[in-house]
Amino acid sequence: MDLKIISVFLITLFLCGFAEKARFDHYRVYEVSINNDEQLSLMREIESYSDSYQFIEKSGTINSNTRLIVPPHKFAEFEEIVVRYEIKSRLLINNFQEIIDNEQPKGMKKGIFDWTRYWELNEIYEWFNILVTQFPNDVSIVNIGDSYEGRPILGLKLNIGGGANKKSIIFEGTHHAREWISAATVTYMLNELLTSNNTDVKDIAAAYEWYIFPVTNPDGYLYTWTNNRMWRKNRKPTSNLLCIGTDLNRNWDNFFNQGGTSFNPCDNTYAGSSPFSEPETKVLSEFIKTVPNLVGYFPFHSYSQILMVPYGWTHELLDNYHELYAIGEKALETLSSFYGTTYELGSIANVIYIATGASIDWVKYELKTNVTFEYEMRDVGAYGFNLPASQIIENSIEVFASIITILQEAQKIGIA
Repeated sequence: MDLKIISVFLITLFLCGFAEKARFDHYRVYEVSINNDEQLSLMREIESYSDSYQFIEKSGTINSNTRLIVPPHKFAEFEEIVVRYEIKSRLLINNFQEIIDNEQPKGMKKGIFDWTRYWELNEIYEWFNILVTQFPNDVSIVNIGDSYEGRPILGLKLNIGGGANKKSIIFEGTHHAREWISAATVTYMLNELLTSNNTDVKDIAAAYEWYIFPVTNPDGYLYTWTNNRMWRKNRKPTSNLLCIGTDLNRNWDNFFNQGGTSFNPCDNTYAGSSPFSEPETKVLSEFIKTVPNLVGYFPFHSYSQILMVPYGWTHELLDNYHELYAIGEKALETLSSFYGTTYELGSIANVIYIATGASIDWVKYELKTNVTFEYEMRDVGAYGFNLPASQIIENSIEVFASIITILQEAQKIGIA
């Protein structure tokens, strides 16, 4: 074996295989306001080079807020930074480990697949096999290829009621590993498409061919269960042997690395060495190109409660933005009608930040797909990426209902 390959293997083994599970006992979470160039530069410097602070949200632009996790040994330093640079900060969480510990219900045993708890990767894949057995005429497993660590990226194809030449819809889940609510919501919606007795749902379910992928970053997702709950990227080594992983939602070949990304392999928004350098994005993009009559693409992320349409690389409102915006307004009316949850609506660059190399932009730009919406689901920061399992069902109900509205409205104007 090549010595370089051996070195990479040994370092990866050291960093990953023998690492204890990360804990965040007494770590604090702060919200920080960025109000000038100096503060923005400082936050980006900390984000890129500190091995102690962890940013929950990327430091975006002036007059924006970011959230970061501060370990106990950095409390005094952080307070000094806040005073020195006249930064407005607000303590959100006093002990972050308590949020993680309370994410899953206490004392529940594993059993029938439901949505009262979060499920691990192997449990989701086992459930796929059950569905194929239960619905042999409507469901088949799709294996689009392997992750960097050799795990299959599996989805389900649904053709309910049979029929040929249907238009197609794709659901993309858990591109970012720590966003557990994504996998949970996608599996909930998958189940609803197969089992709901609601007439509107049954009509929409039978009208399309569905390709549903709850976890498109299997290595990273597994790592959040075994090693570090807050891991975001995939698990492929980078040019920096001490830093692992690429942000898969910055690795697509659409205005690659031209904003909202990082060239630093240690950053959470590291875009990779080149477009589709990561096996997960490469196999997913190649599969998408083979899907016949693709009219809808829906990536699911968290958190912030935002419904977004392309693009992330420009503030200009392009393609059928206004058409999608009108549909989105009706979808959010539906969404809020259940529990009063409110979402923002707009293009990625205008409602959150510039972000290039995202999957939804590639699908829209390269494949001219009509109906393209990306969800940043619950919440707005109280729990962030660690949304309690008690909210899975409510989140899933409101999001799924809004998607039914999107497709109904798109059908009315002939774009889906």
